[in-house]
Amino acid sequence: MTVHPRHSAPIVRGALTVATATLAAFVVAACGTTAGPDRVVSANSAGSHGAAGCRPVIAYVVSFSSGTVTPVNTVTDRALRPIRVGRNPDMIAIAPDGRTAYVTDSGTHLVTPIRIRTNTAGRPITVGRRPIPIVVTPDGTTAYVANEQSATVTPIDTATDRPGPPIKVGRYPVRLAITPDGRTLYVVHEDGVTPISTATDRPGRPIRVGRAPLNIVITRNGKTAYVVNTGGVVPIDIATNRAGPLIRAPGAFDVAITPDGSTGYVATVGGEVIPFRTATDTALTPIHVPVGIGPIAITPNGRTAYIADAVTGQVTPIDLATGTAESPISVPRSPGAIAITPDGSAVYVSGQHSVTAILTSTGTVLPPVRVGSSPVAIAMGPAAPGCRA
Repeated sequence: MTVHPRHSAPIVRGALTVATATLAAFVVAACGTTAGPDRVVSANSAGSHGAAGCRPVIAYVVSFSSGTVTPVNTVTDRALRPIRVGRNPDMIAIAPDGRTAYVTDSGTHLVTPIRIRTNTAGRPITVGRRPIPIVVTPDGTTAYVANEQSATVTPIDTATDRPGPPIKVGRYPVRLAITPDGRTLYVVHEDGVTPISTATDRPGRPIRVGRAPLNIVITRNGKTAYVVNTGGVVPIDIATNRAGPLIRAPGAFDVAITPDGSTGYVATVGGEVIPFRTATDTALTPIHVPVGIGPIAITPNGRTAYIADAVTGQVTPIDLATGTAESPISVPRSPGAIAITPDGSAVYVSGQHSVTAILTSTGTVLPPVRVGSSPVAIAMGPAAPGCRA
């Protein structure tokens, strides 16, 4: 999933108000689907943490202030040559076939494609004003980018890298999510959530989801979308596009769903994580974590959630079987973006000028990997066949 709170708070835009300036530092990784172009490295190499004999996964780290994307070999924890992609790159999405990554540049009106095989930038694609969130359809045919200041979504034909006619949506679109079957794109904006048919690129009637919607995640079975607002999480029945009652979680900031789809976890400003059952949309006993806020991610086996906290400079693991927070793990200053390797062996978090891996089996923190300035998003490629946990 993708969340980019640096651009959803603390900004007052008409009715959209999100409290706490700390939110501006955070970004949750975009989850890509690409294998890296680097050579195969044995897990016995110094600093490695993958499965022996597996092709290395490459993490693509977007650095806002440097205008670069840095590929990082997650087996050796070594950075490859940075790729220059624009003035202020923000978010990244990788096509399912692993051939191309698309990087939005909020400082311009451009999207830059990256050819994964060579790690080189292609010709920029002109879209609307201040493009930020981006997703690629499951069949890989179309990338959709939301243009914050144009109140539009631009479809991009991935075969030609040509933009199509912009699709009008609500004011200040801040997040995108697409159903697993690829039929519907959901656009979170100041006025609610707009569904778009990917077959026709026509928007449907906006869905009211409460004040200041921030983020959205869709369950793997494609039945429900959960939209975060400052009061909690609103479920949307995808079959009917009707919103259900609010799941209360005051100060909600981010949400993650377990791989089996049974439970959601809402990170809040108040230092609590609120679990809820997706079958009944009822909140469970809150889990207390250290004071602060940040993105939340769940391991592929569904056993552990990790929440990053830029206030304390820590990452807190949560044992999902017991619903208890474990001892916080200190990482370099201001952890923001967070991503987990496809095999679940490591959690990567960004700092001010680096990304740091935490081994999930031991909690060991590896030495930081230097990337560009202000890394704001991480796209994590998949493991090769047979390398998943």
